[in-house]
Amino acid sequence: MSTFFSATYVLPVTGEAIRDGIVEVADDGTIRGVYPPGSDAVAQQPVRNHQGIIIPGFVNAHCHLELSHMKGVIPKKTGLVPFLQQVMAQRAADETEVVNAMLAADKQLYENGIVAVGDHANSGISAGVKRASRLKYHTFVEVLGFEPHLAAGKMADAHTVADHFNASASSITAHAPYSVSKELFELIDEEARRNKMPLSIHNQESEAENQLFRSKEGQFLDFYRALGRDITDFKAQTRNSLHTFIPYLSVDTPLLLVHNTYTAAKDIFFVEQQGRKITWCFCPNANLYIEGTLPRVGHFIQSGHPITLGTDSLASNDRLCILSELKTIHRYFPELPLTETIRWATINGARSLGVANEFGSLEKGKRPGVNLLTNTRGLAITPETMVKRLV
Repeated sequence: MSTFFSATYVLPVTGEAIRDGIVEVADDGTIRGVYPPGSDAVAQQPVRNHQGIIIPGFVNAHCHLELSHMKGVIPKKTGLVPFLQQVMAQRAADETEVVNAMLAADKQLYENGIVAVGDHANSGISAGVKRASRLKYHTFVEVLGFEPHLAAGKMADAHTVADHFNASASSITAHAPYSVSKELFELIDEEARRNKMPLSIHNQESEAENQLFRSKEGQFLDFYRALGRDITDFKAQTRNSLHTFIPYLSVDTPLLLVHNTYTAAKDIFFVEQQGRKITWCFCPNANLYIEGTLPRVGHFIQSGHPITLGTDSLASNDRLCILSELKTIHRYFPELPLTETIRWATINGARSLGVANEFGSLEKGKRPGVNLLTNTRGLAITPETMVKRLV
């Protein structure tokens, strides 16, 4: 059996928008076809008509389910280093509290029309939630270790955590340039190449990160000192962090670089010159929550590399909702068309997580979920736009 859905527009993502288009969906959620009005394929069929825009399910390319219990704990606009310090100081909680918060967050993701998630994990506590979820998760097991002599031990610990998750939907990845040594980056890259898995790395989320790499000065020195970390071996690079760590990784390793709040045009050009498989991930509401600013989106669009969207965690966001991220993007960059940004919210994220064969676009044979955006204006969203799951 099939159900036929129609809306003011159907936006398949990989094809042109269809005015008064119709989507045929099998009972198991498989797309059987996307049709223009009047198509013979839908003749005499009952059609459920809606006002708004039909799109595929959203893909949240960056999340931290483990931090869901920290919603509202950390004040806004602290800056990254104080934010990190507070996460580390306050993330410990009763396991039942953490699990219940993750279950509620998973439910929120689903109800907000999200079908797939790239989730960062530091432990195996989210494994049970993910196994029971209706969402598709790719888990990025984070490794942190700035001291070179600890690299092998940190990788061993990461393997222990990774064993909690489905090997075909997980990667061991670096947390960030300021938390991973060259030696550990090289071990992570070797793992990624062997398993043919993507990496997801927090990148240039604060100017303090670039300052650390350029001159070994700034807030991160106090951060390491407070943690009792010895960074004697680290030398100033006289260049931004991206220029420093990217050469540690193979050209063929797919990289999802997250946040990029302080990524400059020269950094983007550096990546272009290397011919790397880069996807940029923006988490605009989290960027505003932590640093009070956004990436220079126009620079990234000109580069031609794919762009995705994420929510980050409830420690740095009020909600786990990709539509909310789109609204922020369009509020600050009103010149961008939805036909472009919807790709960031769907197919680009699916490709970065390696699940585009099933998710990200309304194409025959896929099971991408079907969302309806209401309170729209033509092919544009408004501050009042809402998302409703149809499938």
